[in-house]
Amino acid sequence: MSMQGIGFGYRERAAYACDPEKSRGRLVEENESPTRTVFQRDRDRIIHSTAFRRLKHKTQVFIAHEGDHYRTRLTHTIEVAQIARALARSMRLDEDLAEAIALVHDFGHTPFGHTGEDALNDKMGDFGGFDHNAQSLRIVTNLEKRYAEFDGLNLTWETLEGLVKHNGPLIDSAGNGLKHAVPASILEYNARLDLELANYASLEAQCAAIADDIAYNAHDIDDGLRSGLLSLDALEGVAITGDILRAVRQKYPVLDDVRTSHEIVRRQITIMVEDVIRSAQANLEALKPQTVCDIHGAGRMIVGFSAPLREQEQLLKAFLYENLYFHQSVVRVRKSADMIVRDLFDAYLADEQCMPEGWRNGGTRGDLTARARLVADFLAGMTDTYAVREHRRLFDHTPELS
Repeated sequence: MSMQGIGFGYRERAAYACDPEKSRGRLVEENESPTRTVFQRDRDRIIHSTAFRRLKHKTQVFIAHEGDHYRTRLTHTIEVAQIARALARSMRLDEDLAEAIALVHDFGHTPFGHTGEDALNDKMGDFGGFDHNAQSLRIVTNLEKRYAEFDGLNLTWETLEGLVKHNGPLIDSAGNGLKHAVPASILEYNARLDLELANYASLEAQCAAIADDIAYNAHDIDDGLRSGLLSLDALEGVAITGDILRAVRQKYPVLDDVRTSHEIVRRQITIMVEDVIRSAQANLEALKPQTVCDIHGAGRMIVGFSAPLREQEQLLKAFLYENLYFHQSVVRVRKSADMIVRDLFDAYLADEQCMPEGWRNGGTRGDLTARARLVADFLAGMTDTYAVREHRRLFDHTPELS
């Protein structure tokens, strides 16, 4: 790969990067910091939030008590942020904005990972559903109560649009949802501060999105090998990991399995990162954007895998779904987690006195939909450990997560 044009943090931003000096600002106007850019300040607010700390005890794939070395939402988020910064740096983008979006992207996840989200979405079916991306927006624009003059974190327009649209536009030019109906909470906030839901997000947001894929593709392999649910021999049959494994074994024929697995993970991350950089360089050369507005209106994602690697990555995902995410031992734990979330939702909706004092009423008296959303806000903010503790408090029997 040619290093010509690659940024190492020593050169000025590209013309199409987000410029903190030209930020579209915050919903509530503030005096900005004399020592930090607006995006650095966003990053700092995210890190100091309650929602960020709660990621420490939220599931990635394996429930926390199954082992100290497995990823949690917090460690995964930090890994995503590191990769997002590296990608942004290489393209001479604003690293701080890419990092901020990466750090906030999983705020809305429920306890017990996607199992909890699926259960909560089902329970909220009659009340507008539940979407973790929309929940992230609710947290940073309303649910965090830290500042004297506003609810939420009052983040910049660029961070919020990156959070909401990092996977692409949400609506078409006619205002219709592209993949599904846009969650009401996103539409409500968008009416207050237009996030341009039909446009593509910044390159910084796109870096955060692909960094998420790179991180979990590699580190779920690591956790899967550690758990014993995956084996090196099984990985040999998957295109990208098989090629890496054969190269490692050829170079280090007597290397132990633990070091071999780490070699696979780090080499896979490198391959994917360098592929994204090459692919983005080619896309930028074809588009020749002069401003960030050219990125918003590009009509397609600029930062992503090349076609050959995208195909290999899809095969890897299929392998992980079959052999890890839907492994019978993981499914068994997920069934227990599903029951905990459903039981808690029903209990809180039936009797608001079951929730802590600060969550009772909340202006929802007589409005079942509003009360259901309040329950969803409370439940989604729980850590795995708190959800189990609450279930034990309210029910005679709590399923074992093992």
